[in-house]
Amino acid sequence: MRRSLISTLVVPLCLAVLAGCGGGPRPVLPAHTASDGRGAIRPLPAPKQCAQTVTDTEQMDRAMDEAKPGTRICLIGDLHGKRLVLKRSGTVGKPIELVGDGRTILRGLSVQANYVQISGVNLVRPIGPGASLRGNFITFENNTVLSPRGKDGDGLRFFGKNITITHNTIRDTVHLGGAHADCMQTFATDEDNVASEQIQIADNRCERISNICLMAEGPNSSAGDGSGVGASSNFYFRNNYCENHADQALMIDDVTRVEATDNEIEGAKPKAFAFQNKSTNALVNHNTIGDGIDYEVGMDETSKLGYQGPDVGGAP
Repeated sequence: MRRSLISTLVVPLCLAVLAGCGGGPRPVLPAHTASDGRGAIRPLPAPKQCAQTVTDTEQMDRAMDEAKPGTRICLIGDLHGKRLVLKRSGTVGKPIELVGDGRTILRGLSVQANYVQISGVNLVRPIGPGASLRGNFITFENNTVLSPRGKDGDGLRFFGKNITITHNTIRDTVHLGGAHADCMQTFATDEDNVASEQIQIADNRCERISNICLMAEGPNSSAGDGSGVGASSNFYFRNNYCENHADQALMIDDVTRVEATDNEIEGAKPKAFAFQNKSTNALVNHNTIGDGIDYEVGMDETSKLGYQGPDVGGAP
């Protein structure tokens, strides 16, 4: 598979010429769905059946404070002035829905709640992470995260159980000032950052990513900074596009039962998928690997139990 030279040079050019791409016009929002069907689906119709329509940041703050189970809040227009923060939960069968029209612009988004669905919004130049999802039964669908900056520079972070991340486009994460700017990341460092389970990540696009497309660490991570509470397991990474510039596209550390299937991995790097620190029972199957990648799977001895996939090519 041919690797695009232009794609490989985007991040260094951004750093050298635009000093981190912090100035200039806002990133261009995707107007159409990518030809392979991955990423944010555009255009979208105007949302309907809105319990409340929000068109400015004052209304947005009030709507988040007053949201109740079953509330459908439609976010319309340029709301870039403030980060959206939701701390109120829905219930089984009555999630809180935050819905944009595909042109909605937010400065970023933080959810600390259960039973929440977010769709149709664009997080433009947010402080990293662009989207922060903490809770159970959260769906993040048909959104974009464009040029996150500051802090660790991640596009999206998630912590919890039964989280679905599908049909999103995350673009242009840059490791400025020592940041480790991943497309998506989870870890367990204290009691608040709980181990994640039953995670569905499918049909997304990670484009121009400085570091890793999915960085997943369990509570007993090899870095030694995990909470040690619980276990991270059952991650399904399917049909995603990943163009990144780290030593691997996926780094799996202390997470069991990870499936990586039908993905397209691009960019020059030693391996596509890395498993370490008892990341057992992994399944790797039907992935398309770019010419600039030396081998598909790197794995340590502690992770080989129950592994199904191509021959291990080297170290994680």
